[in-house]
Amino acid sequence: MQQAAPRILLDYGAPLRHVGNLSMLAGRGLTALVRPPYEFRSWLHQMEHLGVSSLGVAAVTTLFTGMVLALQTAYSLPELGVKYYIGSVVSKSLTRELGPVLVALIVGGRIGSGMTAELGTMKVTEQIDAMRSMAADPVKKLVVPKLAASLIMLPVLTILGDFLGILGGLFIATNQLNLSYGLYTNDVLQALTLGDVLNGLGKSVFFALFIAIIGCYNGLTASGGAEGVGRATTRTVVWASIMVLVSDFFLTKLFHVLS
Repeated sequence: MQQAAPRILLDYGAPLRHVGNLSMLAGRGLTALVRPPYEFRSWLHQMEHLGVSSLGVAAVTTLFTGMVLALQTAYSLPELGVKYYIGSVVSKSLTRELGPVLVALIVGGRIGSGMTAELGTMKVTEQIDAMRSMAADPVKKLVVPKLAASLIMLPVLTILGDFLGILGGLFIATNQLNLSYGLYTNDVLQALTLGDVLNGLGKSVFFALFIAIIGCYNGLTASGGAEGVGRATTRTVVWASIMVLVSDFFLTKLFHVLS
């Protein structure tokens, strides 16, 4: 019994230690992000690597989500005539909730695991130790470009996804529900507000921060060769997905209070 108590403390201490280390890495990354010198060439490379290459998967995901949302809304409550408000339902649902969350889950899992695989490989091959021996800061050189690219590209992909999702709803409204182009677009323009768009963009910024920090942290702490890097990559996808879904609840409450 006396030996069990320290073991329990160790079991509970590990998650707290991870949270503390993640917070410290986030603080160091954000501080280094705003301090010169700025390595814009590395930022652009990461934006192309993490963001532009994720364009296709984000576009397909949000386009078909908008189409399904339009169909499901019209078929669920036909007696209420909700099909005439499909534009409102699709645009508000996508911009405030589904667009940021889906892009973060689909694209974030991809870019987060990519960060972990890259940094984890450098860690287990001792390239990061060699960088430290040359007085170079791995956070400034490796973490900051990935963090900057995520903070810029995830909101951009979210905006693009919102637009494509609304277009998907337009396609279904005009081709399946016999609504006119003018009726759908007028409904979207009357319902959608700047606050809806800013709400979704605000969420995507927080999601980008969480995904980048989790991906980089698991990469920098990877050990055990190729097998350890694989475990760290899986851990990133799981942690990032849970963090996006849990934080979405609290961010929704926060933005509701602020608005």
